[in-house]
Amino acid sequence: MSGVASPLGFRAAATACGIRPSGPDLALIAADRGCSAAAVFTANRAQAAPVVVSREHVADGTARAVLVNAGCANAGTGEQGLRDAREMAALAAEQLGCQPGEIIVASTGVIGIELPMERIRAGIVRLARSLSRDGGAEAARAILTTDTHPKEVVVEFPLDGRTARVGAMAKGAGMIAPRLATMLAFFTTDAAVSPHLLRQSLREAVGASLNRITVDGDTSTNDMAVVLASGSLPARAILTEGHDLHAFRGALGEAAQRIAAMLIRDAEGATRVAEVRVEGARSELDADRIARTVAESPLVKTAIHGGDPNWGRVLAAVGRADVELDIGGLDLFLGDVWVAEGGRARAYDEGLARRAMLEDPIRIRVRLHDGQAVGSMWTCDLSGGYVEINAHYRS
Repeated sequence: MSGVASPLGFRAAATACGIRPSGPDLALIAADRGCSAAAVFTANRAQAAPVVVSREHVADGTARAVLVNAGCANAGTGEQGLRDAREMAALAAEQLGCQPGEIIVASTGVIGIELPMERIRAGIVRLARSLSRDGGAEAARAILTTDTHPKEVVVEFPLDGRTARVGAMAKGAGMIAPRLATMLAFFTTDAAVSPHLLRQSLREAVGASLNRITVDGDTSTNDMAVVLASGSLPARAILTEGHDLHAFRGALGEAAQRIAAMLIRDAEGATRVAEVRVEGARSELDADRIARTVAESPLVKTAIHGGDPNWGRVLAAVGRADVELDIGGLDLFLGDVWVAEGGRARAYDEGLARRAMLEDPIRIRVRLHDGQAVGSMWTCDLSGGYVEINAHYRS
């Protein structure tokens, strides 16, 4: 058992429908009974049909299963796309013996093409027949697009004298600049958690992890992060603030952090990763905005790729972040090397600065003197590999 099928009360399966040329491309995560559920979705206004439908279905804080396809995003498909997403939910519900509104649907792949529903209809029947506690690994593989490997984690935490679990799987290598959600990420737990606390916990976990990675500055049409709580562990339910909720939030947060680290390291064409940290901003919003602007700068990202200690690119990105600040009070560090003070160059060892740009991870730190707020983002380099992948994504 691995990933999303590791917590009690969950099974998973995958199958090949021919949505993409080879390999599994349709996955199902199913609970043995109805669950508490929560989700966050992309802030992109061009939202894919499965985002629209799943937002409706999870609004009451419950769900039974998640059905995911790869190879076709079902975005930019109009009313037909909505009909197809709703049919996917209805077909899965029929197989599981529940209501269509209990099914969350997700899609990833090329935008602007319709789903091959005849193949998907047959695939859903196969999925329902092959659900098992051992299906998590194959499900994680079925949702990949340009990823080079699946992303799965399991985190244990104590609950009422027993060992509870959080399982997770995710995909994403490009079109990653999450705002409110992330690529596709699915979490399960065998703890019983109220929908209200589950929703709070997911937003907190995503905000501290998956929303702090960026590959290319492009927020997807299909971003979605979902958590299901089966309550199958024979332990007291988490219904209020307290030690049990703290333990659960810690486990969910750790799972999200580990998934985020896997995603940024497997970014399209990436050879290096970097943390951009901003200190001394007026507000967390300002700190995050500056960190994101630096992390998404093509010039900064190419400097990261080349191991070039060109701190002027960082300075320029900070200055265009649309944040009121005193550039004359800005200090810059590459690793432990203090390269700029008061917004201007200071004496430093160029060799040490270059070495700092070859560390793993690279650490870029911006120190302001405008307040106490701190923010950070994880990013990766911009390489020829990224260009090659995305120049021929459809062809």
